Amino acid sequence: MRAMQINQYGEKASFEETNVDKPNLQSGQVLVKIAASSINTVDTMIRSMGSDLPFAPATPAILGMDFAGTIEAVADDVTTYKIGDEVYGCAGGLGDLQGTLADYIAADIRLIARKAGTISMKEAAALPLVGITAYEGLKRAAIKSGQTVLVHGGSGGVGHVAVQLAKYFEATVFATGGGAKQLERIKSYGATAINYKEESVEDYVNKYTAGAGFDLVYDTVGSENLLKSFEAATLNGQVATTVSLCELDLSTAHFKGLSLHVVFMLIPMIHNFNKSQHGEILAKLTEIIELGHLKPLLDDENFKLTDVGAAYDRLESGNAIGKVVVEN
Repeated sequence: MRAMQINQYGEKASFEETNVDKPNLQSGQVLVKIAASSINTVDTMIRSMGSDLPFAPATPAILGMDFAGTIEAVADDVTTYKIGDEVYGCAGGLGDLQGTLADYIAADIRLIARKAGTISMKEAAALPLVGITAYEGLKRAAIKSGQTVLVHGGSGGVGHVAVQLAKYFEATVFATGGGAKQLERIKSYGATAINYKEESVEDYVNKYTAGAGFDLVYDTVGSENLLKSFEAATLNGQVATTVSLCELDLSTAHFKGLSLHVVFMLIPMIHNFNKSQHGEILAKLTEIIELGHLKPLLDDENFKLTDVGAAYDRLESGNAIGKVVVEN
């Protein structure tokens, strides 16, 4: 099969088209003909940092985690899927798991689910990592109907999904953005858009919560922005974050009695821990999509598998609006 492979990490890392053996099925796996694969920030981190990350594959490596495609074969012990099923998932590109920048992947059935029939393969490929992350963060923070929810970075990869899911869970949703396109996108999801460049945390907490703070804050920006999340949260409130690789003063969190939930969705793949949770979340996301409550945002630029280097560059440029996807 075709695969886009890198032979070294760092500044000189480049993708080269090569032919490799089609993967052999192991117990609990299905062979998927990949139709599309999306690029995530962690993928670009692996390309640039390589061995500095403990979960980076050894070179030569086939990267890529998210995919959507059609099952062409199933292992003897697999009864929940059949040939011809359209599926999606986040199942490769870490450690010894072959990535998705190839024609085929042998995917663990615990890490996949059936694709929603109402969206394209390209849209489905955009969702697994960000969808699981958004869903896990909201559920771990115990989202409830009627709550006020603030999403920092509401038009980003995880953020735009978190906004839509929070609406699905019947919360009153607010989200921050920094430009006209971002703010319009947030409004299109039925949330109140907050321009963080023009309004301080104190301003919008007073404006929208009468100074009490938001019940749940989902911070997809992270690092020092977490201090703004602590400031924006109500007493005994919930804060979820996807980016906590930093040193911060937790005094505000302490005096408010906040609960902090760190979401690192790669844990099941890295540590072979509770993998079935990912498949269960993806199945729930399929249901939500088919009910019309969730639609992924795709970047306007189109890329084929052989253009994957340009796709990585597009994401790293910061100019992408929505998920960057490559199609086979």
